[in-house]
Amino acid sequence: MIEMGDGVWVMQSQRRLTRSIVLFSFVIGSMGLAGCETNPYTGRSQLLMTSVGQEMQMGMQAYDQIRADPTVKLSQDPRETEPVKRVAARIIEAAKRSKYGEMAKQFQWDVTVIKDDKTANAFALPGGKMAVYTGIFPVAKTEAGLAAVMGHEVVHALARHGAERMSQGQLTNAALQMAGAAIGASGGNLMLGQATMAALGVGAQVGVLLPFSRKHESEADYVGILLAADAGYDPRESVGLWERMAQLSSGGGPGEFWSTHPSHDTRIDQLKSWMPEAMAIYQKKPAVPTALLPAVGNR
Repeated sequence: MIEMGDGVWVMQSQRRLTRSIVLFSFVIGSMGLAGCETNPYTGRSQLLMTSVGQEMQMGMQAYDQIRADPTVKLSQDPRETEPVKRVAARIIEAAKRSKYGEMAKQFQWDVTVIKDDKTANAFALPGGKMAVYTGIFPVAKTEAGLAAVMGHEVVHALARHGAERMSQGQLTNAALQMAGAAIGASGGNLMLGQATMAALGVGAQVGVLLPFSRKHESEADYVGILLAADAGYDPRESVGLWERMAQLSSGGGPGEFWSTHPSHDTRIDQLKSWMPEAMAIYQKKPAVPTALLPAVGNR
C-alpha cells in the first residue's frame, strides 16, 4: 500500500477547495441572475426567487391562520371597520392605477380590523389580504393618516418585499452551506468551520439583510405616499403620523444601524424630501373628505 505524502495531500486539498469555491461562485451567480427584477419606482434591483403565485398562496394561508386564531379578536364595530374599508378601497384603486397596476389587479383584496387597542400596527400580505389594528387609530388620527399607513403596507406586498427577504435568506443559506463544504474539503477542523460559518452569518445579517430591510421601509414610505396622494388623501399627514410615532416610542427605539426600520428622524426627513412629488399628484385629485378616526381606550 502506497501512502500519500504530505505535499500531495495538500495539493489535492487545495484543488478540492478551488473547485468548491468555483462551484460556490457559479451557484450564487446563477441564483442571482435567475431572479433579478427591477423596482418600477426606484430602479432598485431585486433578487426574487419565489413566484407571485407562491407568494399569494402563502399570504392567503397566513391571513386565514391569523383570522382563525382564537386569541385574535376581529372588530365588528362599524365605527372602526367603515373608515378602514373606505381608506382601503381608495388605496386599492390607486394601486391599480400605479406602476404596480398589473400586480394589484391580480390580488384578491380583503381587509380586516383587529380589535387590539395596544398594538399600533397594520399589515398587507402578498395577494392583497390586509389587517389594521385599532391601536393605530390614535397615531394615524385621521383617515388621511391611515391612508399613509395603508399605502405603506400595500407597497410592501406589491413591491414583493416579503419574497425578496425570503430570497435573500435562501441565498445566504446557500452561501453558508457552500462555504461549509469548501472548509470541509480543505481539511479544516470542525470548530474552524463552525466559527467561519458563524462569522459569515453575522456578516450577512449586519452587512446585507438589515440594510436591505431599511431600503424596503424607505421604498414603502416613498411609494406609499404617492398612492395615498393619488387616492385623494393629503400626503402631508404622513409626516404628522411619524412625528406621533416618534413620540410614542421616544427613548425606547433601537439605534438605526441595528434596526430594520429607518430612525424616525430619517423617515420624517425622507418624507419631506419626497413631498413635492406627492403634492403634485394630490393637487390634481378631487379632495377626499377625511374624518377623525374613532377613539380607542383612553386615547
